[in-house]
Amino acid sequence: MRAAIARHYGQPLQIEDVPTPKPTRGEVLVEVIACGVCHSDVHAVDGDWIPQSTLPLIPGHEVVGRIADIGNDVIGFEHGDLVGIPWLYSACGECSVCIAGMESICPSAEATGYTRPGGFAEFVVADPRFVARLPLGCDPISMAPILCAGVTSYRALRRSGAQSGEWVAIIGIGGLGHLAVQYARSMGLRVAAIDVDAAKLDLALRLGAEVAIDARDARDAAEVSPAFRSIGGVHAAIITATSRAAFESAPALVRPGGTIVYVGMPGGAGDIINTSVAAIVGGELNVRGSSVGTRDDLGAAVACAVDATVRSEVTEVPFDQVNEALDGLRQATTVGRTVLRIGH
Repeated sequence: MRAAIARHYGQPLQIEDVPTPKPTRGEVLVEVIACGVCHSDVHAVDGDWIPQSTLPLIPGHEVVGRIADIGNDVIGFEHGDLVGIPWLYSACGECSVCIAGMESICPSAEATGYTRPGGFAEFVVADPRFVARLPLGCDPISMAPILCAGVTSYRALRRSGAQSGEWVAIIGIGGLGHLAVQYARSMGLRVAAIDVDAAKLDLALRLGAEVAIDARDARDAAEVSPAFRSIGGVHAAIITATSRAAFESAPALVRPGGTIVYVGMPGGAGDIINTSVAAIVGGELNVRGSSVGTRDDLGAAVACAVDATVRSEVTEVPFDQVNEALDGLRQATTVGRTVLRIGH
């Protein structure tokens, strides 16, 4: 099979012919149709996070494909079933974290395209307990980003605690943010979108945001916050951008007792931010992290995409343009999501 492989951190992927994997006990083999390109893939191939990804690596964790082979002891799946493979390859299901419904941060969790071979290939092995079942009639290209960007956005909004009719600021209208706007609207939330790209802000308005703020017009967060004074500040702020300024601006935007949810993962020097302890303590703000999502989150996120409540804005590119797609994320020029067409 053909696969795009990272052999050295920070170097372009090489498309090579490698042996097709075989599913072992409790596994399925999936023939890949499409795979989304996520900013996490950039961090994986550049070695930005600790612990670093496992090299050599086949990245890719927004995978849509058909069951091609079934290992022993797998029940409930048939050849040809359409499935989605997310970032969360597996979790133990037995530790206190898993039992508490937070399997995405299980200490024993494995990650597709990071610790396990991913979907930038014609075939990939998956744990069937963690794949999403998809209807045969759905569009694999538009569905692929839901398997990471979608479920991640959905979980972040859930963790914010924002209720129908309340205001949420989505900071960063990229691959995650444009989906967060739609999930927020589906939950009955009022959305304020913040970005530094006019095209992304226009997209947010088309998707249902009531307010769009170009952060380039403000020298600091204090100049952005007056836009929210009439409502007393937003009830929650979801930071999907990866810039330090985006994370640092959040406390000035939320109302007393509000919630800030950090989602974007900067990597490198941008991982350390400066913020006001006085603002957090004085306003009794809640600051939370949110990491991808559980199987329950995945099912809900996919259901919204299946019924067209939420739809990815995608650019489809051929498999051999994988490095150009990664560069688009590095340079922050990608609007919406890029998806590799790998099979049919």
